[in-house]
Amino acid sequence: MHGTLRAARWRLALSTVAITSLLTGLGVAAASTAHAATGCSVDYSAEHEWPGGFTGNVAITNLGDPVDGWDLEWTFPSGQQVTQAWGATVAQSGADVTASNVGYNGSIATNGTVSFGFNGSWSGSNQAPDQFVLNGTTCTGDVSEPPPTSPPPTTAPPTTPPTTPPPDGEDPMSVVAAMEPGWNLGNSLDAVGDDETAWGNPWITQELIQNIRAEGFNSIRIPVTWSAQQGPAPSYTIDQAYLDRVEEVVDWALDEDFYVMINIHHDSWQWIVDMPNDRTNVLDRYNAIWTQVADTFQDASPRLMFESVNEPLFTGSDDALHTELLHELNVSFHEIVRDSGGNNADRMLVLPTMHTGSEQPYLDALNHTIAELDDPNLIATVHFYGFWPFSVNVAGYTRFDDEVRQDIVDTFDRVHNAFVTRGIPVVIGEYGLLGFDQHVGTIQQGEKLKFFEFVNHYAQQTQLTTQIWDNGQHYNRNAMHWRDQEFYDMLSASWSGRSGTASADQVYVEVAGQITDQTLTLNRHGTTFEGLRHGSTLLTEGQHYTVAGDQLTITASTLTDLVGSQQYGVNADLHAEFSQGAPWRISVISYDTPILQDANGATNSFAVPTEFRGDQLATMEAVYADGSNAGPHDWTSFKEFSQAFEPDYDAGVIELTSTFFDSVNDGAPVTLTFHFWSGDTVSYEVVRSGSTVTGTAG
Repeated sequence: MHGTLRAARWRLALSTVAITSLLTGLGVAAASTAHAATGCSVDYSAEHEWPGGFTGNVAITNLGDPVDGWDLEWTFPSGQQVTQAWGATVAQSGADVTASNVGYNGSIATNGTVSFGFNGSWSGSNQAPDQFVLNGTTCTGDVSEPPPTSPPPTTAPPTTPPTTPPPDGEDPMSVVAAMEPGWNLGNSLDAVGDDETAWGNPWITQELIQNIRAEGFNSIRIPVTWSAQQGPAPSYTIDQAYLDRVEEVVDWALDEDFYVMINIHHDSWQWIVDMPNDRTNVLDRYNAIWTQVADTFQDASPRLMFESVNEPLFTGSDDALHTELLHELNVSFHEIVRDSGGNNADRMLVLPTMHTGSEQPYLDALNHTIAELDDPNLIATVHFYGFWPFSVNVAGYTRFDDEVRQDIVDTFDRVHNAFVTRGIPVVIGEYGLLGFDQHVGTIQQGEKLKFFEFVNHYAQQTQLTTQIWDNGQHYNRNAMHWRDQEFYDMLSASWSGRSGTASADQVYVEVAGQITDQTLTLNRHGTTFEGLRHGSTLLTEGQHYTVAGDQLTITASTLTDLVGSQQYGVNADLHAEFSQGAPWRISVISYDTPILQDANGATNSFAVPTEFRGDQLATMEAVYADGSNAGPHDWTSFKEFSQAFEPDYDAGVIELTSTFFDSVNDGAPVTLTFHFWSGDTVSYEVVRSGSTVTGTAG
């Protein structure tokens, strides 16, 4: 199932490639003819940093003559290495770096600014460069002579929305606001295989659509993969039975008054990706799909929307070409639909950024396309899967901390400023956590709930409509219920306001130790704390617990009563009640430090026998004897949950994967440190010898 889900979600590949395979994907592209700058300034920031890695953002402001083509040079003072770039072509030799413009951002007017970003690696320290040189001129913030007055670039996005009337007299911003919240019917019609059940979901039924509507969702995104249903060139005819099936599901959704979005989905990585090498044939095939789909749905309700392509990506590393190709696809899609008549003449159309990413250059490029099309009934779309180390549980990012929260703020602010302030509505067509591609337990439950509570809150603050990605991992399409009711309760509560949370949803009580008071920090989020409940019993403040400011303390006597005979595991669930929103569960758990045992096995099936004794695994570190990092993601000692290791509580083992051992040096002892949610740590040593592994408890 993991392999199927991994294949189903290319967004995960894009994220992990940013740190791994793209390390070798950097190249140099010749910039267009450059003119000397007489003055410039550079705003450099390492916006996000994690052990061994960081994200850099660079904004260049031209204070001199207009620039047509640019190279920006700097030297890293601490040995940092650029591993991936967007909005610029980056080459590095030793510590010296040169970033060159891509096609759409080569011109910088006087007092104009362009930006690009990159991921990088570091060790020891991550000191910012102290000097930048633009086209031979050191950027000091001064000019050598007064710059001439220059008009703004003609490709600048509009500052006000077009004035053409929207469909049915509705304001597009209001339409998109009414789509909140939204849900994805993922891994069904977009499944790559024989039919819509190929990736493990049942046939879509009208009952499913009705039930999702009853759960409070107002829009439904129906991803569709067309590749297996298309005939050969030159007509690329879509199988009529398949087109009828898509129409049937769309009609069910429209009958429930859903706003509906259909698209070209996994075709993006199946054959559209080859457009740099096969431009004519890919465009012909793409156009054939939209010609047939537009004709089929030309008289459908205006509530139906078309999305040009899901998560566009292309072979090679030429950002300028990729931007050009996506622009060509979006423009061709727009022309086909608008010329097809009927309700398609003013139907709302959804256009993605490159990779549906939210980096500034991608937003700028889509703004350029929207400005050129001059159509008010366009929606911009991006996807959001959170701060990557937290989203997959790697590099020790196990908690929803300030850095993870700030990533949401920065991303949503950036998207809001790029589009909403210009009157262009935005749909976050997919959001969630990348770790869900393995299983929903990759991120600890309470930390997961805090992430979704804040995502939905801040999306509302920034006027972004959300559509949660669900490939069957959230709503059980066979049993017609939520697999995790607590998750849905928090999700649905966030649609209408905030919920209170706490620093943790677990209190650990050591069996072998003395029971003491336990304190959690309340995150009220503008609500009022109203009490603590055990089942249907409301506990008494001052007796069972105390509240001092934002500190909630559960007394030792109450914990003694709750744990009883101290059976390992959860002995009681308390619920913190707030004036609004979902209650916050606090599990009282009895535990002792886990015990690991010696083991022998193979690199493809090694398991550490583990007596968990009520505790739960948070993360794992792996280092060699000299202190260097072992295993995959060698920029951090903390390995990726589910990719390198995974607990099996029922079987009483911690499994180490073949992916982990593939990156372990033969014959070199590796010290593993297992971090548990109680706060305890336990060490273990493994030695790989060919395909065999020996494990020794510390």
